[in-house]
Amino acid sequence: MKALLCTRYGTPDDLEIADIPDPMPAAGEAVVQIEAAALNFFDTLIIAGKYQTKPAFPFSPSAEFAGTVESVASDVTAFKPGDRVIGFTGYGGARQKIALPVRKLTGIPDGLDIDRAAGLCVTYGTTLYALKDRAKLKPGETLAVLGASGGTGLAAIELGKIMGARVIACASSPEKLAFARQHGADDTIDYAAEDLKDALRRVTGGKGADVIYDPVGGPYAEASLRAIAWEGRYLVIGFAAGEIPKVPFNLYLLKSANILGVFWGAWTERDPEGHRANNAQLLAWAKDGKLSSHVHAVYPLTEAPAALKALAARQVMGKIILRP
Repeated sequence: MKALLCTRYGTPDDLEIADIPDPMPAAGEAVVQIEAAALNFFDTLIIAGKYQTKPAFPFSPSAEFAGTVESVASDVTAFKPGDRVIGFTGYGGARQKIALPVRKLTGIPDGLDIDRAAGLCVTYGTTLYALKDRAKLKPGETLAVLGASGGTGLAAIELGKIMGARVIACASSPEKLAFARQHGADDTIDYAAEDLKDALRRVTGGKGADVIYDPVGGPYAEASLRAIAWEGRYLVIGFAAGEIPKVPFNLYLLKSANILGVFWGAWTERDPEGHRANNAQLLAWAKDGKLSSHVHAVYPLTEAPAALKALAARQVMGKIILRP
């Protein structure tokens, strides 16, 4: 079978397409024929050795996928050959087949297309865990979303609206903000054109945002924190800006605010039942049209370097899908 392999840390152009043996299921595992593998921003980091997860070489990028079960181990009863599934692996999805524990799989409901299903697990999974399980977002609260047109940002807008929040989309261009409005944002802020702190205070009438969802980091972290509401919750999702911010702790004290880390990948291992329940909810919402799981573009496996470069350049609105 074909696989996209990272054999040494480097750039997308250093990746290789190789023939490797077909996998066989060990106890508790299924082999899935991958039909769509989704890419995320952290895939650009993992191949460069700049991510907290550092797999042994050679490995494939892509942490999530959708496909069809090809075979199962003799002790597996939860799935059978022919079942459509999504899976989260952390890495390894950019290949034609994969063997993994069935606890990492969730069945795809009839009526949901494979590309949209493939892009649900990481961005929407992270965001549902962040908003529901960590921030405990309530109807009527204000949610500010940084990096609002990216995969996680789009997920935060759509899930925030489902949960009854007023959503303020913050991004770096009018085109990205127009995209955010198309997907449900109530208000928008162009933080490349105006001060984020002042703008958040303005659109919230001076109150500030109850929940701040930040997958960007960098200089926007402190600016948005200075506009958080009393007893607000600040969700640390990631650092797409490339800089881990160093924020003065007195800013949390002054608003009795909470900073909440969101390590969704580790949570899926610690609470696999909660992860599967969240996945099932996301799939049902997507099937019913409540989540777009918007696909920005689809690439063949051979064009994965171009796909990763688009992610690194922040040109992607929604998800990028590879077709192994």
